[in-house]
Order: sequence, then C-alpha cells, then structure tokens
Amino acid sequence: MECRRRTRPIESDGPSVRRSTGGTVIGSEGSDGVKEGTTDTLSGSGTLVWWSWQPCVTMTTGLVMAVVLAVAQAWCVNAIHENLLWFSQLTEVEREISFRTECGLYYSYYKQMLQAPSFQEGLLELIHDNLTESRRTINLLQRMNIYQEVFLSALYRSLPIKTYLEPVYFYIYTVFSLQAVYVIALYLTAWLLSGSWLAGALAGVWYILNRVDTTRVEFTISLRENWSLPFLALQVAAITCYLRPQLTSLQQKVMVWLMYVTTFCFCLTWQFNQFILLVQALIIYSLDCVDVLTTSQVTTLYLVQVSGLLSVWLLQFCNSMILGSLVLSFIVAALFVRHCQADLKAGGLLVRLSKILLHSVLVFLLTFIINYLTKKALQVRSDEHIFKFIKSKFAFRPTRDFDASLYLCEEAFGLLPLDTLERLADTLLLYPYVPTLLLLSGMLGMAALKNLSRSEGGSAEEKNAAAEAEAFRPDVAYNLLHTLLYGLVAFSTMRMKYIWTGHMCALAAHGVCSAELWTLLLRALRCNSRILLRIVRYAVPLLIIALLYFKFWPKLMNELSELREFYDPDTVELMTWISTKTPKQAVFAGSMQLLAGIKLCTGRVLTNHPHYEDKELRDRTRQVYQVYARRSPEEVHELLRAAGADYVVLENSICYERRHRRGCRLRDLLDLANGHIMDGPGENDPDLGPAEHARFCEAVQTDGAAYAALFTRTFQNKTFHVYRLKKKRRKTPRSPSESAAAP
Repeated sequence: MECRRRTRPIESDGPSVRRSTGGTVIGSEGSDGVKEGTTDTLSGSGTLVWWSWQPCVTMTTGLVMAVVLAVAQAWCVNAIHENLLWFSQLTEVEREISFRTECGLYYSYYKQMLQAPSFQEGLLELIHDNLTESRRTINLLQRMNIYQEVFLSALYRSLPIKTYLEPVYFYIYTVFSLQAVYVIALYLTAWLLSGSWLAGALAGVWYILNRVDTTRVEFTISLRENWSLPFLALQVAAITCYLRPQLTSLQQKVMVWLMYVTTFCFCLTWQFNQFILLVQALIIYSLDCVDVLTTSQVTTLYLVQVSGLLSVWLLQFCNSMILGSLVLSFIVAALFVRHCQADLKAGGLLVRLSKILLHSVLVFLLTFIINYLTKKALQVRSDEHIFKFIKSKFAFRPTRDFDASLYLCEEAFGLLPLDTLERLADTLLLYPYVPTLLLLSGMLGMAALKNLSRSEGGSAEEKNAAAEAEAFRPDVAYNLLHTLLYGLVAFSTMRMKYIWTGHMCALAAHGVCSAELWTLLLRALRCNSRILLRIVRYAVPLLIIALLYFKFWPKLMNELSELREFYDPDTVELMTWISTKTPKQAVFAGSMQLLAGIKLCTGRVLTNHPHYEDKELRDRTRQVYQVYARRSPEEVHELLRAAGADYVVLENSICYERRHRRGCRLRDLLDLANGHIMDGPGENDPDLGPAEHARFCEAVQTDGAAYAALFTRTFQNKTFHVYRLKKKRRKTPRSPSESAAAP
C-alpha cells in the first residue's frame, strides 16, 4: 500500500496554537487534534461528525473508565494484602505485628488516639508524649508527620461504623482508597496531555500491571509515601491543567487553589517533602530560563510551594526543619535574583546563555548562603544525616559515618536494579516511553534554542509568527522535565522509583495517544491525513490494551488466587510475654524496627525508634546499638542506663546477621565506627585494631560472672533474648572508726 500526499494541502494538521510574549501556548487541541471550539460536520468527503452530545458522551465514558480502573487498583491491593497474610483470620497481636518497622510506629498513634478517653485527651497525649522516647517529652505532631492518623481517628470516632468495621480495617481501607486516587490522578494527567481518555485508560492499566514497581502499599500500609504520593500525583494533574492554554480567570484561580491544597496535603503527610519539592522547583526554574513559562506562572507555582510548606510549618508547631529546607532557600534566592536581574531575557543566543549561566550561579550561591545562615540561626540538625548520605553516596569512597552507612547499606537506597527496566519492558511500558522521551526532549531543546535566540527587534507580526512556530506546550514541557529529573533520582536511589514509575505510565500513554507526535511521525512517513491520524490514535492504544489483557490477565488472576499465611510465632510469643510479664512503664531498648512493634503491640516505653529525623535520637540509637558491638558489659550497661532502659531485647538475626555482605552488617558498621576490625575473612583498613572485649550480644548469652552481675535473662526463644538491667550497687564509704580498726 502506498501513501500518497494530497494534492490540496491542509493548512494545519496539528493543533492550532498562539503564543503570548512570555512563550505560553494560548490555543489547544481537542481530543482528536482539532482546534477546540470548532465543529466538524459529515460531508461527502467522509469527514467525522461531532454532534453536540458527543463531547458529553466522551467525557462521561472517560470518567466512568477512570472510576473503574481506580476501583480495580484498590480492590487488587486489598485482595493481595488479604491473600498474603490471611489478615481477616489473624489475632489482634498478629495483625499489629504485620505492620513492620516504622509502619507499626505510625499505626500505634492511630491506635493510641482511639484508646484515649476523648479526642482532646488523645491529642494532648501526642503533643506531650513521654512514651516514644524515654526520659524525654516530645511533641509528636511537631516531630512526625502523623496528622493523617489524627484525622482518621477523629473520623472513625464520629462516623457510625464502629459496629461493623474494625478500626484496623478503616485504616487500611483508607490507604487502599488513596491508591484509587493515585490512579485517577495519573488518568487525568494523561488525558489532559493527550486530549484522549484512552491515554488515561492506558496509563491506569500500566500502573496496575506494573504494581511491583509502582507501589508497595500492600505490605507497607502505613509508610508515609503511601499517604503522600497520591497527593503529589493530584498536584501534578492540577499543574498540568493550570498550564493548559485558554483557561479563564476563574478556572486559573480554581487550579491555583487545587495546587495549593494538594501541595499542602503532600507536605503534611511525608517528612521528605522538601526534597521532592526541591526537584519540582528546579523544573520550574529550568522552564523559566528557556521562556516556556510566563513570569506570572513561575511566580504562582513558586508561591504555591511556599504556601504549602509554611502552612505545614504552622501545623507542625513551627518545625524548624521546614524553614531550614533547601527548597525554601532556593525559591527565595530565585525570586530575589530574578527581580534584581531585570534584563535576563534580553539579547541574542550567546548573550542569553551567558546571562542564564550567571543567573544560575547567583541563584545557587545565594541558596546555599541563605540555607546555611538559616540552619545556623535556628540550629537545625534534623536532616543532616540525609545530606551525609547524599555526600557519601556520590563520593564514590567508603565512609565510616554510622548514620550514612545505615542508609548506604540498605538495598532500597542503592542504585535502581536493571531488572526493573526488564519488568517495565515486559508490560510494553518502556517501548513507547523511551521514544516519547527522546522525541519530546528534542522538540523542547529546539524550542528552547529558538526562544533564546529570538531577536528583540522586528515587527509585532514577525514576533507573533515566530512565537507561533516555536511554541512548545508548557504542560507537556513540565511533565517531560518531571519524568526526566525524577527518573534520575530513581536511578540513583531505588526507593524514589515509586515517584517516577507512576508518572512514567502517564507520559508513555501521552506518547501513544498524542496528536502532535503522531502528526510528526505521519509527516515523516508522508502519510499525513486527518482520518489516518484519528485511526492511529485510537487503534494503537486499543491494540496495546488488548495485548496486555491477553498476556497479563491469567497472571493477575493467578496472583490474586495465591493464598499465603502470616506466621511469626517467635515475635507473637515475645509481644505476649512483654504485655503480661513486664510493668506498663517499663522501658525497652533494642533495634529500631523491633521497638516500633513493641510500641504498637504492648504500649511500653522505648529508648529509640525508626523515625530518624532528630539528632539526639540518632546519637541515642548509636549508643543503644552498642549491644551488638565489642564493648564491655560495664560500658553497655552504662549506655543503656543513660537511655533509661529497664530491658534490652537482643535479636539473633542481627547478632549473627547474614543478610548483608561483610562491611554492611550492623555489627560491621559498629566495629568500623568504633575503630575495630570486622568479623570474618576479608580485608580491614590498616588503622583498625582488634577490640579488647568480646561482642556483647554473643558474650552475654554465656552468663559469665561479669555479665550476670549486670544483666538477668528474663525471656528467650529461637529469635529473641530479653535481659533485665540490674542496678549497680554503690559501695558505701567506710566510717572513720571502721577505717581505724582495719589492720
């Protein structure tokens, strides 16, 4: 079959666009690449008819499909969670143990709020908490992002659902419902970018099928990212809509408020919000430099971020970590330097590039100055471990810093495994994503160069004609840089891939259904016609969805039918013993992960916990972990007593750890920090020396005299050993008469 060019040229095959002086696209396309506001009629040439009722049918169909996919995702993760643990048949203590590591800590505050005599008393207990950290009274609402637990507890108290819905199910159903919100947000983003609800459907299908790489909510329910990422996706959808052309003044105001609300919810639910928003601020800054966004849009987006962060700062009782964040310093610096450098967007290409370089140097220099002075003035040290981790990660040399090593040795904070790309390719997601990324990057690069080289001279008609030719949709540009920068973050740190892979589905779906991209391809093949464009735009996504259905539907059904069961009798035995055999005010020391479970299951006081954003807590954790180092019993006893511990729980899985390689086991990190050589065969740094004492967690189990004098074993099973700390007997000084009588 030969595709021939029409003898009568078509005036406009793609979307009709106009551009403002700031470079913003004013016009936009409809769902089929036709300029909005026009109506095609059926003629003898076979042009497609668009009756007045068809947009309503299209909108209704798209929204219904969004709801169907959202419900499907929520149902899938709930079914997998139930099948993985047989959650409905577990006892209460087993259900609580299933909230592993920091998830148990966060859920414990929801449980604590429900057990309080009233909501007000529960809130006061959180504000003046002395159970989470022994010998310290802390404001949990200031320290941690647990407003979602407070809100859910208030909602559960007020709704008439207590008779038929247990608190734990209300909690997990809420989190799974947020997955539905996530799918809807991605669906809307893809729909807004491409103008076709088929793109949204394809994005939703890809998100569900790539569940291993897009979410881990089914086994880390309470993790902060599972609360926050749906709001981040909603914020991206709101930004995409805000940057679309031809919005009325009222629509723009609505979008600004939506951006603020979603940014606020995102920041309120995750302590790492400042680092995510910093990347977003860099995206806005980059688009501002190349004239893709107007000054008004840039200022609005910056102020939305600042407003969201400051609102959270107020709710978190003036948390200094927020004021000391890099993103706030960067936004202040960017706005100030741009105000002072008024002629930034004047001149030719070389002049503009040199000005952008100077502008960027000034912005980043001022950012670090403001951030340094702010942290010094407010004495902010809460997030310094994160910067230690980043510095050590990209220094390409080993570090002995204990806090940085804890992160570096965890797989979640390592580089993105290559098998992730294999799984993404297996679902056909990677194949359209990469060409879309390359093509849009090239188009944005060309548009940026033309924007920067645009001469100040010339008539108004020439400027408008040039601007129309060089226009690049700002909503597409934002989403392109969003996926590029967060993709780089994901490749550097695997845990951050959940920000990237979800948005990856939306951008790939846009590439499959985009009228602009298909128009370019058909032009290159000399097959450019409106009918063929519509056929390809609708046929290709439907074909991909059909292929995915036949390939993955049986696998999905098998996965949903696979039944497993929670089984951890040793931990259940430990929690039962603590609840029944120890005083309610007893203080327990141990690993951060285990203590979070002890807090949830027993309500006992802790010495340390997994929420690591506090300098004093990090120091205390390092001291408590000396039970796994080579230290004398007297030193360990003194350190534990200083933390207020009455009991210490030792875990064989840590003392005899084999999960990590040599140099990354917890005992190795402690040995390196203490200047001791590591266990096992292998090289050691020349400045390390042998320890004077045996490893405490091993030696204390021998019940030697020195250990038995300070520690009493009170519980043990195959996994755990619990020791009660004895009080040191003080030697009473002799009286003068006794001293004289002594020979």
